[in-house]
Amino acid sequence: MLAAIVAGAFFAFGFAPFGAFPAMLLGLAALVVLLDGCAARPRPNRGAAAIGWGFGFGQFVVGMHWIFYPFLVDPAQHAWQIPFVALLFPGGLALFLALGCAAALYFWRPGPSRIFVLAVCYAVAEWLRGHLLTGLPWNLPAYGWGASLAVLQSTALFGAYGLSLVTVLFGAALAELFGNPRRLATPVAMAGLFVALWLGGEIRLALSPTVLLADVRLRLVQPNIPQDQKYVRTLAARNWRMLIDLSTRKSDVAPTVIVWPEAAPPVLLQRAPEALDQIAILTGGSGRVLLTGNQRMATDTTGRRRFYNSLYVFGGGGRLLATYDKFHLVPFGEYLPFEALLTSLGITQLVGFPGSFTAGDGPHTVKIPGAPDAGPLICYEILFPGAVIGEARPGWLVNVTDDSWFGPWAGPRQHLLAARVRAIEEGLPVARAANTGISAVIDPDGRIVAALDLGRAGVVDASLPRALAPTFYARFGDFGFGFLLMLCAGLSWVLARRAQAF
Repeated sequence: MLAAIVAGAFFAFGFAPFGAFPAMLLGLAALVVLLDGCAARPRPNRGAAAIGWGFGFGQFVVGMHWIFYPFLVDPAQHAWQIPFVALLFPGGLALFLALGCAAALYFWRPGPSRIFVLAVCYAVAEWLRGHLLTGLPWNLPAYGWGASLAVLQSTALFGAYGLSLVTVLFGAALAELFGNPRRLATPVAMAGLFVALWLGGEIRLALSPTVLLADVRLRLVQPNIPQDQKYVRTLAARNWRMLIDLSTRKSDVAPTVIVWPEAAPPVLLQRAPEALDQIAILTGGSGRVLLTGNQRMATDTTGRRRFYNSLYVFGGGGRLLATYDKFHLVPFGEYLPFEALLTSLGITQLVGFPGSFTAGDGPHTVKIPGAPDAGPLICYEILFPGAVIGEARPGWLVNVTDDSWFGPWAGPRQHLLAARVRAIEEGLPVARAANTGISAVIDPDGRIVAALDLGRAGVVDASLPRALAPTFYARFGDFGFGFLLMLCAGLSWVLARRAQAF
């Protein structure tokens, strides 16, 4: 168990901000060696589940250590929950890998077949982690290739789940060298596959230069307001003034679209006529557009007030053009599962609003005057492969977020990488406005056109990149991933039968 935890922790160094993909691959090889040991003992599936859980626990403790930071924003209210989070959060996510490893042991056979079995079961477990109980596909194995934009281009074909599968296959294949150094066929084949993916990605990048829409000039505002100062009444005027001053900062070319981060205004715009008047002045009569995150209040048919984490689109003269409500809410952050029970135990959601937020009705595409239609995504909604496009394909994705919740180091960089992978998968540029960083304009191949780093107040001025034609993944979703699953399962069966024959 200790060895599994250490291997999982070592695996996590493949993720941002380290980007050490060799550590990720070697961690996976160690997992195979540990499972080989389980296969030779009584009750192998139980032992495999324990090894898988330990591996996942080590991975999530190290890779997602920033999860403790939100509980320190208001320590008097939430710090007591940290010891429980330290065990339950990584321990709960690790259950998916426990399930995957236990399932793999049912089909475990000596030789290369077990490598393909583990890759299939591991990949399915990661897919389940991204979908069950609202899903949390943070730090999928695919993101271990953040240091190689060329390799990440393969997600345009089979998505982050497909790249995760072949990544596990590569790392697991290295375990063959530990058992018998003469078993070179599988590791060499996988190394050759990734060389091909890298070369293909480099060719794709070379043939697809960034093309900018000169008439769509973006300004992403990054106020860099600490989370514990955002809603302090005595600081509200200062925080609002900072948004206005950054938005009106002089530049060589005036912006046509201004984007503020998630929940940027320190007031509820519906009840702040003075703020709306200033937005009318900011947008003016020339057709300038402002996109901003803000909470929204509505009353349902029973007279009950409901709050939404929303994005507003204001046109010229401050006219409200569209509203988008976040549909993928953060458990314990924006809503409480089993709210009545947990509230009675003194547990509240991290966002300080009465009751839970209400979810919107799914991704949408909104009209933006003077620019292509946009697909709004709030905060971690951009994490979900294949679930970021609404009823019509937009010309770009706009991601407003407040990464001050994710700490000052690893979390925001991991979040940015996920946004870059969504751009590649969909062939769409992404404009990302983050309160404390990293704000960035990303082209549809995942290249960063312009950015403002963590912990800096300022703006990102850049033209909007032009979208590509829909990628294979944009058209067919996880079909490529499913094909890879069936291919690996078939190869495992063939290799196992071949080993029995000899």
